[in-house]
Amino acid sequence: MDAMSLSFERTQSVAILGGGPGGYEAALAAAQLGAEVTVVERQGIGGAAVITDVVPSKTLIATADAAVAIAGASDLGVQVFAKDGDGRPLTPQVAVNMAAVNRRVLSLARQQSEDMRSALVEAGVRVISGHGRLDGDSAVIVSNEAGGTDFDRVEADTLVVSVGASPRELPSARPDGTRILTWTQLYDMRALPKHLIVVGSGVTGAEFASAYMNLGSQVTLISSRDQVLPGEDPDAAAVLENVFRRGGMTVLSKSRAQSVVNTGDGVVVTLSDGRTVEGSHCLLAVGAVPNTAGIGLEEAGVQLTDSGHIQVNRVARTSVPNIYAAGDCTTFVPLASVASMQGRTAVFHALGDVVIPLEHRRIAANIFTAPEIATVGWTEQDIADGRINGVVRKLPLSANPRAKMQRITDGFVKVIARQGSGTVIGGVIVAPRASELIYPLAIAVERRLTVDQVSRVFAVYPSLSGSITDATRAMHIVDRQDAEEL
Repeated sequence: MDAMSLSFERTQSVAILGGGPGGYEAALAAAQLGAEVTVVERQGIGGAAVITDVVPSKTLIATADAAVAIAGASDLGVQVFAKDGDGRPLTPQVAVNMAAVNRRVLSLARQQSEDMRSALVEAGVRVISGHGRLDGDSAVIVSNEAGGTDFDRVEADTLVVSVGASPRELPSARPDGTRILTWTQLYDMRALPKHLIVVGSGVTGAEFASAYMNLGSQVTLISSRDQVLPGEDPDAAAVLENVFRRGGMTVLSKSRAQSVVNTGDGVVVTLSDGRTVEGSHCLLAVGAVPNTAGIGLEEAGVQLTDSGHIQVNRVARTSVPNIYAAGDCTTFVPLASVASMQGRTAVFHALGDVVIPLEHRRIAANIFTAPEIATVGWTEQDIADGRINGVVRKLPLSANPRAKMQRITDGFVKVIARQGSGTVIGGVIVAPRASELIYPLAIAVERRLTVDQVSRVFAVYPSLSGSITDATRAMHIVDRQDAEEL
C-alpha cells in the first residue's frame, strides 16, 4: 500500500471553537462520520443560545402564554373561583411569581446544556471547558480565561469557529445588571418589573415587550422606525403593533434613545428629541456584536467584515480552506436553526460527505411574540420591487373555524407563488404557534411544490393548517393571465 493510500485512510480530526448550536451540531456530525472531535467551550455546551438567550427567553414566553390563557379562559366559558371564609365566591387574579419563573427558566437552560454535553460525550466527542483561540490554521489553544494561562493545545485538520455574539451596548446606556439590562441579565430579577422600557423594536425587543406585557408589566417600546419589526412583513408587523397597543403597551415610533440613566429606584430614558420616559427598568435590545475579537482569526488569515463578522460562503467555509464558521459570528442569518445547519454543512463539506449549500430563501424563521410571526422564502416586497414575478394570497385567521373555536381573532396566512408555474416560493403566518404552522410551507419552498400540490394534501378539519390549503386552493389559477386579480 503506497503512502497516498495511507493518507486517505488516516482518521480526520476536527476542533470546534464554541459549543453553541453550530458547534454542537458540527461535533455530532463529525463524530458520526468517524472523525476525532474536540469541542472547546467556555460557558457550557449549548452556549449563549441555550444558557442565556434562546432557551431562557422562549421558556419565559411560554410562561407569558400560560398567563394569557388563564386570563382569557372566561371568554370561553371557563370560570375559576375561590371561596372566602363565608363560602362566597371570589374571582382570583392571575399573579406571576417572577423569582419562581426565573428559577425554572435557568434550571431548564442548565438541564438542556447538560443533556447536550452528555450527547456529545456519548458520541465520543472530547469536551474541554475553557477559553479557546486559534493558533494559525491548524490548532486551537485553550486557556483558563481570556488572556489567561494556557493549559491545552489541540491540533486538527479542520477547524470550526462557532463563538456566537453578545448583546450590543450603547456608550450612553451602559447595562448595570440591576435597572439597565441586556437580555442575558433579565433572569436575575426577583420581581416583575413595574414598568419595563424596551429600547429597540427588532425581533428581540418585540419578543420581550410582548412577553412582559402578557406577564403583567407596564411596557413602553421605543422604536426608531415607523413601526415595530422593521424589515419584516409589513402586514405582520401591523397586526402585532395593533395587539401591543390594544394590550396597553405604549409604542413610541420614530423615536431614538439617546441615553439611559439609573436613578436608584428606576430609570430615565432620554430620547433624541429631548423627551424623557421614566420606568422601573430598561431592557436594551439594540443588536449583537460577534465574539470574534482576540481569538486569532486575523492571524490565521480569516477574512472579517468591518463589524467583526466572519465571511463565509454557502457551505460555511471561510477564506482559509480548512477553517469553517457557523452561527451568529458569521455573515449568514443569525438564527439558532441556521447555526445548526451551518455546523452540519461545514463538517459534511470538510469530510467529503454530501453537501447541500445553504440558501437564504429557504430558511424558515419565527418571531416568538403573541401572536407568533413565521416566515419563509421570498416576500411580498420582493414582488413589489420586481425581484421576482409572483402572486400573493392572504387569508385572515378570523375566518378559520378552529380559530373561532379557540377565540383567535388576530393573524393570517399568506402564501406567495411564482406567476406561471404556481410554485410556492414564500409564505407568512401570523398565529399562535406559527412556528409549527410554517413547516408545510417551508417544505413546499424547499421541494418546489406547486400550490395545486399543496392544496391537494389533506388537512385535518377543523385545524389552523386548513387555512394553508384554503389559500393554495384559491391560487389554482396562478398560471392564467387573470391571476393578478387575486
